[in-house]
Amino acid sequence: MRAGKSRARIDRVLSHPERIIPDETEPGVVALHLARYAFAAPWCTGREVLDVACGAGYGAAALAESARLVVGGDRDADTIAYASRRYARPNVRFEVVDAQALPHADASFDVVCSFETIEHLDDPKALVREAARVLRPEGILLVSTPQAPRTTHAPENPHHRVEFARDDFVRLLHGGFGDVQLYGQRRRETRSHRLLRRLDVAGLRRRSRLVRRASAITGTPATEFATGDDIVIDQSDLDRAAELVAICRQPLT
Repeated sequence: MRAGKSRARIDRVLSHPERIIPDETEPGVVALHLARYAFAAPWCTGREVLDVACGAGYGAAALAESARLVVGGDRDADTIAYASRRYARPNVRFEVVDAQALPHADASFDVVCSFETIEHLDDPKALVREAARVLRPEGILLVSTPQAPRTTHAPENPHHRVEFARDDFVRLLHGGFGDVQLYGQRRRETRSHRLLRRLDVAGLRRRSRLVRRASAITGTPATEFATGDDIVIDQSDLDRAAELVAICRQPLT
């Protein structure tokens, strides 16, 4: 029984990869992550940006194409070393940081980005509080998290401490910001693909051969083949959003 439970946990961990290395990951998976940085880019143009939990650094490098300065921070020293080798630029630097206790002075940045981070934390409120603290008065927090039908502290993903329903996510963000605007990220789907996904209670589409056949039939590419054009982040149809993306203004200090 114990062996069975152990094997099940290993399978769950392997099915929820958390560190994305673009050079080693399917382009469609990378596109899903880069879409959030593309969404954030207009708010970062010409500004000083902190990317909290930057991971391998590819997103920070993308923001640096328009930002004046990007500081990428992550708690894992090996990941930061990789990011520094692979993505450092004249206007990009990487450093080890704790998302729940940022080492930066008050009012240090114009923008804080933190994508797919808050669900990993023991104290999500700390990230919101710290982001508000290090932002200048006109600063903006851009933050994303998976959308759950109801808030749970026992999510299927073994790497997550909590997954938020929409109302609870907004309530959390209002703890540090006076204005919160909510968006949703989802893949573009044809009606036939959406119907197939609803009927696929056995998860058969996850098998690679069936994924390719289903994609050809429905006109919606499988996740690993998706591009930026297949991904939408907007304020419509939030019920179908896989991830919630928030723009938070008016930091409360």
